[in-house]
Amino acid sequence: MATEDIGSDYVRIFDTTLRDGEQSPGATMNVAEKIAIARQLERLNVDVVEAGFAASSEGDFESVRKVAQALTTPVVLSLARTRELDVDRALAAVDKARNPGIHIFIATSDIHLKYKLQMNREEVLTAAVWAVARAARHLSHIEFSCEDASRSDWDYMVSLLREVVAAGATVINLPDTTGHAIPEEYGRMFSYIRERVPGAERVRWSAHCHNDLGMAVANSLAAVKNGVRQVECTINGIGERAGNTSMEEVVMALRTRKDLFGIESRVNTRQIYPASRLLCQVIGWPLPPNKPIVGDNAFAHEAGIHQDGVLKHKLTYEIMKPEDVGIPSNKLVLGKHSGRHAFVDRLNHLGVDTAAIDVNKAFAEFKALCDKKKVVYDDDLLALVTEESRRAGDYYELAGLSVSSSNGAPPRAEIVLRVGGQERRGAAVGDGMVDACYKAIYQLAGVQPVLERYAVKAITGGTDALGEVSCLVRQGGLTVPGQGAHSDIVMASALALVNALNRLRLGMRNNPQPIDEEGP
Repeated sequence: MATEDIGSDYVRIFDTTLRDGEQSPGATMNVAEKIAIARQLERLNVDVVEAGFAASSEGDFESVRKVAQALTTPVVLSLARTRELDVDRALAAVDKARNPGIHIFIATSDIHLKYKLQMNREEVLTAAVWAVARAARHLSHIEFSCEDASRSDWDYMVSLLREVVAAGATVINLPDTTGHAIPEEYGRMFSYIRERVPGAERVRWSAHCHNDLGMAVANSLAAVKNGVRQVECTINGIGERAGNTSMEEVVMALRTRKDLFGIESRVNTRQIYPASRLLCQVIGWPLPPNKPIVGDNAFAHEAGIHQDGVLKHKLTYEIMKPEDVGIPSNKLVLGKHSGRHAFVDRLNHLGVDTAAIDVNKAFAEFKALCDKKKVVYDDDLLALVTEESRRAGDYYELAGLSVSSSNGAPPRAEIVLRVGGQERRGAAVGDGMVDACYKAIYQLAGVQPVLERYAVKAITGGTDALGEVSCLVRQGGLTVPGQGAHSDIVMASALALVNALNRLRLGMRNNPQPIDEEGP
């Protein structure tokens, strides 16, 4: 790797939404959704996309392969353990990528060596060097991670990394796998190790933090202050347990406090909010209103003294501009008299890949929405397009819905469901219209999963607003989300459940084998 590629001119953003982020319970994505997220990451201009763990299942291998083929600018890599099968599957999955890479990891803390790997330090060193050397025969972008680095012996990592760098690693990651570190300690670890590893100046150093103690972003920034030039993160900070480092928070912290850090990323910050919204719609996770950067209240001012100050001069209480992170003004953008060209142009402006959707069908749905709503907002358009993409090519399709409720009779739902192209009709009663609807769908689909979560959110204001429903269902040890959007909340609920059933079927068909190590 050339010296200028290693340089300290900017902080590289390594996004692991599709790998570590997807390991969050209920955040499973299908291949089409992963490609949509990946393309948005490319619009964000992230430097590295970790597309998955190719050896974990055939489904994950296929998704890594397709993401690798879909992207042109970022490095696309797969995670791999220090095993021959893992390394070879990772290499095969990215071999058609424009910029392929591999991310190899093994635990280095004594507690992981003793209880998880049941290996000694010398065995771990040998395995690490072997895996890196094997990968180095095929590609040049090789990242190596000391899993649980923040609880590992620093001198042992120095001795291991000396050999790994000599074997061909070009990026070294010291992850805080369990979210155990604090900023001063985490930053000092990088300084200590970088000073003692021969050839440290020839590799890029990377930080990967989890948020168990709420310090993932602070720890990542402390690493940057200590010479790290790559931060591993996810959109909205999703990830296992309490999550990963939040991409948008790190990027905007570096940009807003460039006076302190003297460096920032090359992320296109105006694509941050569209990326956040897209992920929320794909996995069905609503953001807390007070989520930094992208939450509904991030730029809201209710206190009178704050409102007065902002009206006089925005910088009194706003350290960032909402438009800098791509937050729309929520103004009326289109109406029932708008043409197809204006519709497509607005979707492109919002970051939608119009080549990947049926524009004619989406435009027809837009016209139907205009007849129902007085005002159509950007968020309405995004929800409409996302809903259309969810229905494409599904095994279960909602073809009809009729519900009734009165004081004198229990709520009743009549459903028409296409199952593998065959139309089925059924009805059920329940405690409410949604309950009746769900019971009828279960009967027609021939499944009975456990409904673990059900949530409703109005996408925009007003009684005619589109309603967005998210649910979480579990069957046979597999938990999947479902989402639906419609101006009728019962219809949105039915669409969400049908979406979840399609995900459940797909997940059970792929039948990924459990892995005993989940990564940094």
